[in-house]
Amino acid sequence: MTTLTQRPEWTDLIKHKETLPPLKDLHNSHTISDQGILLDYSKNAVTKKTINKLINLAKACNLEAWRTKMFSGEKINNTESRAVLHTALRAPKDADFTVDNENVMPFVHDTLQRMKDLSEKIRGEGQITDVVNIGVGGSDLGAHMVCKALKHLADGPKAHFVSNIDGAHINQKLEALNPKTTLFLIASKSFTTQETISNAHAARKWFLETCSEDKIKDHFIALSCNTKEVIEFGISEDNMLPFKDWVGGRHSLWSPIGLIICIHLGFQRFQELLSGAHAMDQHFQEAPLEKNIPIILALIGIWHRNFWNAESMAILPYAQNLNRFPAFLQQLDMESNGKSVTRDGSKIDYNTGPIVFGQAGVNGQHAFYQLIHQGTSLIPSDFILFKEPYNGCKSAHHKLLANGLAQADVLMNGQTLEAANNDPHRVFEGNIPSNTLVFDALTPFTLGQLIAIYEHKIFVQGIIWDLNSYDQPGVELGKSLANDILNNGPKTPLHKYALSKI
Repeated sequence: MTTLTQRPEWTDLIKHKETLPPLKDLHNSHTISDQGILLDYSKNAVTKKTINKLINLAKACNLEAWRTKMFSGEKINNTESRAVLHTALRAPKDADFTVDNENVMPFVHDTLQRMKDLSEKIRGEGQITDVVNIGVGGSDLGAHMVCKALKHLADGPKAHFVSNIDGAHINQKLEALNPKTTLFLIASKSFTTQETISNAHAARKWFLETCSEDKIKDHFIALSCNTKEVIEFGISEDNMLPFKDWVGGRHSLWSPIGLIICIHLGFQRFQELLSGAHAMDQHFQEAPLEKNIPIILALIGIWHRNFWNAESMAILPYAQNLNRFPAFLQQLDMESNGKSVTRDGSKIDYNTGPIVFGQAGVNGQHAFYQLIHQGTSLIPSDFILFKEPYNGCKSAHHKLLANGLAQADVLMNGQTLEAANNDPHRVFEGNIPSNTLVFDALTPFTLGQLIAIYEHKIFVQGIIWDLNSYDQPGVELGKSLANDILNNGPKTPLHKYALSKI
């Protein structure tokens, strides 16, 4: 079998790289404009010929066929024998998504109706002032990020999130809450996740210190597939919202895990979020490869990771409300493509997923941008900008955008010794690549588009790297070993020392 690095398209790209001048000498003007989004990728060391060669590599890896497999419900998560159909969760009712000869859309829209009814009842009655989502990983990061990103539109109960098994996390949240006006969402597909269930029992105990057990039905909702465990916890099946095993954790904000979004922001805004993601799903399926935003971003990422040896990438949203977006993408990308074997289990001899980090601009400028500008590692960056302010302050927003645009320019162009008045400490080599995504405004619809862009980008890269991007055995192994220590005691002197006070 031909491995990725043995493909002629791969070796052609290696040779092509040697023919390119420095980035700042290319004077590119590469852009894609669609669905109200502008992707400017001119600040990368790519020419039209480079993009064509990268597209040839994608075609050689059967990208288009794999895309069809995913959307048609084939079990592309081969290690767990599961379909990957988070795209079905944001599709219209008349769409046809089939798994095991069953059209899943009736289930999807029945669940959406239940989410609508529940959230509108909770918002309409006005008795609940605070909602606490107890989950970890995908059962926390996505919904948390969306609630933060769209908090300027929030008109429902306050949203709180508890994820860390450290008791300080939940105790600090509960200190300021009233059990009689607090609703808990226990978000765990299996309802056995150690961190989540530990925090759920802490919340239950706190609640019962003030309220009677028969009130649990009014203050606890399970987002899970494990009916038996949910009922044993004390939550009735009527207060349980299930989802299917083809919803991966890091893609679950579109599922009942998004209930807190519906309660905090309103179901209509959740529906707009879904619509934005679905619009990007259509773009991803229909746009030509050379005009396809997720595919171009993915191919440029491959170019940097595999041919320029860039180990990391920075996500730089110039919107304070998106300050949780880099953390969300860390899981989405690093848990998906942080793999070292191919789909058939063969050892990989090339780089795969990058280290993802970032922060909202301009705070990041005063933290890690120095290393991006003058450090010894090549760190490509994605700038995310919105033309309109969501807080009404145009003057401050103008300054914000000016900073983001300037940073991208300086990363590419640098500063010469002459321009630095012969001070070598102020010389910037430049030639540091970046993409810039520009949206009109930060709305539920555009946020849905943005999330789906990166979901599909990661899928494309996983296909080219020949990975299963939808399992997470490293996460599961750590959980297994932790349970072994809990159940069977310390195994090493370090274990004994660290646990000696417990």
